[in-house]
Amino acid sequence: MSSYINRNILLLVALIIVSIASLLIGRTDIDVMSAVKALFGAADQPINIIITELRLPRVLLGVFIGAALGISGAALQGVLRNPLADPGVIGVTASAALGAVIAIHLGLQLIWPLFIPVFAMSGALIAAFVLLIVSLRESSVLTLILVGIGISSLAMAGVSLVMNIAESPMSIRDMIMWMLGSLENRTMTDLMLAVPFILFGWLMMINVGQGLNALSVGEDTAQTMGINTSLLKLRIVVGSAISVGGAVAACGSIGFVGLVVPHMVRGLISNEPGAILLPSALMGGLLLTLADLATRIPTPGATLQLGVVTSLIGAPAFLFIVYRTKKSMR
Repeated sequence: MSSYINRNILLLVALIIVSIASLLIGRTDIDVMSAVKALFGAADQPINIIITELRLPRVLLGVFIGAALGISGAALQGVLRNPLADPGVIGVTASAALGAVIAIHLGLQLIWPLFIPVFAMSGALIAAFVLLIVSLRESSVLTLILVGIGISSLAMAGVSLVMNIAESPMSIRDMIMWMLGSLENRTMTDLMLAVPFILFGWLMMINVGQGLNALSVGEDTAQTMGINTSLLKLRIVVGSAISVGGAVAACGSIGFVGLVVPHMVRGLISNEPGAILLPSALMGGLLLTLADLATRIPTPGATLQLGVVTSLIGAPAFLFIVYRTKKSMR
């Protein structure tokens, strides 16, 4: 138990250190004392603006969004008993993308910039509502997965249709850039829009660890232990959908975090589904904040997008995890 706590503390410390570095590093490097003064409104105006209006919302969003993707991936892999499950499998990410590209196609961001995250969140909530109805009527894990895949396929078909009928090259470029994901130019308003949904999703998943541990030995066994498996699936699937919907609405599509982070945590912490929820949240925030720092590396041409960096990190990491898992099973 003490080892579990110590490792979580180490992850928390690493997350704090990387978050502080993210506040200080950018096109304009800022020293620690100037950043502290800016947080309390005592720094020069340019530094104050850079820290409080540009970097602080970006850092906080990175932590919350990474944590949402990490804990949702861990919970979904546990409840679906599928190590390849991630937030994308329930269709929320694709539905949020459809809402966003519709807003961009209609040019609504020219009227109010927040129309894009509002439409994205609306798409995610529609997907969450469909999953809620299915969860209430059908307790089969396979059915939930198939419905999620169906929602995702339909939403991506809608995204393709909107991009196909879009006449403006700039509009298409904006759609593609949004779908690649980014935390750049996000404000406290974006944070205030996303965080309530993320926190509500987490609230729905409070105390599901014991149920996930019981479910890992079989659904019948879990029911004999007094676990309401239908309610457990409902809380996790809908909670993940709402939490990830808020995250995607704020930063666009971010791949591999929800898939890879639980596997990374299992190698460091524990193999129990319930025990990896908190460390997956911490590791998700750490990974996404590090990936956002990587997007600030000067590159020729356009700035690296966050979703590209997470894919470049996540795909090789996942292949290594698969290789190591197969090797240990021999």
